[in-house]
Amino acid sequence: MTTLEKQADLAGPGIGNYTELAAVLPNDYRSALSPRETMQALYAAKRVIEERLCKELNLMQVQVPLIVDRSSGVNDYLDRDGSRTPVTFHIANDRDLHPLDAEVVQAATKWKRLALRQFGCKPGEGILTDMRAVRKDYFLDHDHSAYVDQWDWERAIRREDRTLEYLTATVRAIWRALKAAETMLLEQWPVLAEWGTLPDELEFVHAEDLLAAYPDLPRKQRETQFLQEHPAVFIYGIGWTLADGLPHELRAADYDDWSTETVSADGRPMHGLNGDILVWNPVTKRRHELMSGGVRVDAESLRHQLELSGQTQLVELPYHRAILRDELPLSIGSGIGQARTMMLLLRKAHLGEVSVSVWPAVLKELCKERDIHVLE
Repeated sequence: MTTLEKQADLAGPGIGNYTELAAVLPNDYRSALSPRETMQALYAAKRVIEERLCKELNLMQVQVPLIVDRSSGVNDYLDRDGSRTPVTFHIANDRDLHPLDAEVVQAATKWKRLALRQFGCKPGEGILTDMRAVRKDYFLDHDHSAYVDQWDWERAIRREDRTLEYLTATVRAIWRALKAAETMLLEQWPVLAEWGTLPDELEFVHAEDLLAAYPDLPRKQRETQFLQEHPAVFIYGIGWTLADGLPHELRAADYDDWSTETVSADGRPMHGLNGDILVWNPVTKRRHELMSGGVRVDAESLRHQLELSGQTQLVELPYHRAILRDELPLSIGSGIGQARTMMLLLRKAHLGEVSVSVWPAVLKELCKERDIHVLE
């Protein structure tokens, strides 16, 4: 595997056209649940997950924006190079005497940290949102949509909580919430058990160790290989440049802390206080990402990451200035994909079976040929 091939694998779903997707979609698929049963099961699972997240992480549910002021710097870039840009529009307002330029949210990561201050959250307290977003620059396939729904949550922490141990305990709590939903679903819709169950515990591995184990594979293939033996994993340290000169995946410089030096459980130097939950999807027979997040940047790590990514000009934005001046709470948080989670728990082959979005005709035809019925 050449460096150029690895670089091409750093962002995006890893499927580049619909010929490739045709080879990925299952040919022997049948939905375990009807569209009506799917909606009933989906909302039952949604209630369990939200209740358990609030209980496990001490969160309160709050409203979340769909649009933000473009000048605030609150919207997320999703990646380090800024290639995924938000939908923008002009609000003329008062015959353009008091106009606004707005953006549709891509993720609420930065907004949530401001919201912690707005709602007066103390360390150990946090918020949970039912976030909706538009990401127009994705290639639309079986698990990437232009319409995104997430459980975006954030919790205030103390400085001494900025550790791998704290991150690990938090991720385990999230996994317990997802497992609780699966248990409920299998009790009410036992047909779902035909595809097996999720492991009781996650495996934890550093991105640096994953590269060491599979040095010749690009990151998605590394993940796939690891998931063959460990069907549910949390990968630490996504964004830091690894031994091959590339990060495991590109990450924005201004929300997750992927640069802070840490020490692994067995005493080796590592980097990053963030990561992803990935699982093996028994229906699609592919890697399946559920969550991305971690400890958020403080003033030191933000400055360092902006320098590493060549984005020091962002320090002039209000959000970034607030972090550099220690005006925002230290925090931990993540985005848990709702449609991705339901696709997994309800044993679906396509996001469109659990979420209404727009899909090109070529994709809808591919799905129809395989008895995959997307919602419209």
